[in-house]
Amino acid sequence: MVSSDQRRRQLAREKYVRQQQRRQEARQKARRRNTVIAASLAVVLAAGGAVYASVSLTDGGKKGSDDAAGETPTPTASGSSTPEPAMAIDKNATYTMSLKTNEGDISLAMDAAKTPRTVNSFKHLADKEYFDGTKCHRLTTQGIFVLQCGDPKGDGTGGPGYNIPDENLTALGKAGKDGSVTFPAGTVAMANTGQPGTGGSQFFLVYKDTKLPPTYTPFGKMDAAGLKAVQDVAKAGVEGGATDGAPKKVVTIEKATVVKR
Repeated sequence: MVSSDQRRRQLAREKYVRQQQRRQEARQKARRRNTVIAASLAVVLAAGGAVYASVSLTDGGKKGSDDAAGETPTPTASGSSTPEPAMAIDKNATYTMSLKTNEGDISLAMDAAKTPRTVNSFKHLADKEYFDGTKCHRLTTQGIFVLQCGDPKGDGTGGPGYNIPDENLTALGKAGKDGSVTFPAGTVAMANTGQPGTGGSQFFLVYKDTKLPPTYTPFGKMDAAGLKAVQDVAKAGVEGGATDGAPKKVVTIEKATVVKR
């Protein structure tokens, strides 16, 4: 049975989403794209023919559209109809994002000095209860190893109606000959549409070392308990026995908060 508090949060979130959608009505209808973690692409290396699994971690919408969840996730300058939230955080501080989920609590340390606009956006959205009651809609168990969350629609096409720029892209080192860097287990990064400056609200949690192009903003690190919770979800696999899709264990973010440490 849905409590009055849960219903209140749901109505608040739905109102916020409707506001963003109305601002989008004057724009072109957003074209659908593959959701964040698109099918792994086999990339053949020029030096020797080795291959690695890469993936387009995009949220499913057009840059600047309500369906572009930040990735997939220069805001208004990029074509977004809704302005990026005004800077309201301490850029010299560290913030913690806490995700209370039905599969365990996940705590993320975020460095505002390295990713100020990303952290600012997450605090803005969390304060509006944007993530409360949303599901982590995608899990990959082959090639790349991530759980993707942050879409209010739950299908990989949702977003806040604005974009944020890429940040901290050199944090994981220089790309190798295959064009990838290693995103260590525990890393939290933004999804995007595959184009620069298209971050929104969708993000992915890396539960096992994963090689990806250095085009996804790494903005946080999970604590040990949170990493284990995501790994347990991954062990249960994907619905229908697939390697990419909705997790068999449904993961719902019951409450998201961002606080200064």
